[in-house]
Amino acid sequence: MQENDRPTLKTIAFMAGLGVTTVSRALKDAPEIGIETRKRVQLIARQVGYRPNRAGVRLRTGKTNVIALVLNTQDEIMGFTSHVIHGVSEALANTQYHLIVTPYSHSKDPLDPVRYIVETSSADGIIFSRTEPDDARVRYLTEHHVPFATHGRTDMGITHPFHDFDNYSFARHMVARLVERKRQRLAILTPPAHLAYYGHMVNGFFDGVRTSGSTGTILPGIDIDTPLETLRLRVEAIMRRSDRPDGIVCGSSASTIATVAGIEAAGLRLGTDVDVASKQSTDILPWFRPELIVVEERFQLAGRKLAQAVLARIAGADPGTLQSIG
Repeated sequence: MQENDRPTLKTIAFMAGLGVTTVSRALKDAPEIGIETRKRVQLIARQVGYRPNRAGVRLRTGKTNVIALVLNTQDEIMGFTSHVIHGVSEALANTQYHLIVTPYSHSKDPLDPVRYIVETSSADGIIFSRTEPDDARVRYLTEHHVPFATHGRTDMGITHPFHDFDNYSFARHMVARLVERKRQRLAILTPPAHLAYYGHMVNGFFDGVRTSGSTGTILPGIDIDTPLETLRLRVEAIMRRSDRPDGIVCGSSASTIATVAGIEAAGLRLGTDVDVASKQSTDILPWFRPELIVVEERFQLAGRKLAQAVLARIAGADPGTLQSIG
């Protein structure tokens, strides 16, 4: 089908025996159009494969009907991207909004893709992750009055929509689980120190350590973004030392697999010599090593919550009512 052969409002109007204005309002679920008429028009639209012309919509309304999901390419490991996209898509399914995914490299300025979307007016709302305590993207979008929602919180005095995982409680609970297994020399493999949830996770870990009477340390020179082979080698070296930890909290599934590989390369047995506790977004970790202690972080839920928040923000909702942790 050629571009000029695409079904239009006139196509649907002809097939339905209605006026173009009536069809347009029916597709938007306008209450002044009878429900049976709306259903008939929407059925015809689906059958002929009608899609609104975004350029025309933008000219008429100033809107793109697009939500942009800005993701770091590092996030693809262990399915973060696919799960978030699935969740966002679920929330947008019955709306006029479409999803575009804008990737960027972790070596680039994370503000660059956000600034490009705003300067080109290519989306009505933006979702992004890997927030920092003082996040330039949050400040920029707030100043430019662009609706957005973040996967993760900030600490900069700006109230904005977000959905976050309770990393403080996760880390504290994992310390308790390790201590239940008689582990006393604990260590944590953290997120990168510039990210907001680094502080949440580290505070939870050390509060748990103090409460339990165990000892705790941050694994030096590595974090969950460290290349996996480098991480494996570094963990192996740590676990060959006489003062090695006997319990480790990991902040991601991929880093957990590399950590376990390093432990086993050092000649130690998981569940016997050392225990590892981790978050997971899929069921792969118990298949990989049943001895692991795991807690689920539901990225699909995060995607749904973030999409719902940014849609509500577009509709004018108070950002303070669009915040969730779970």
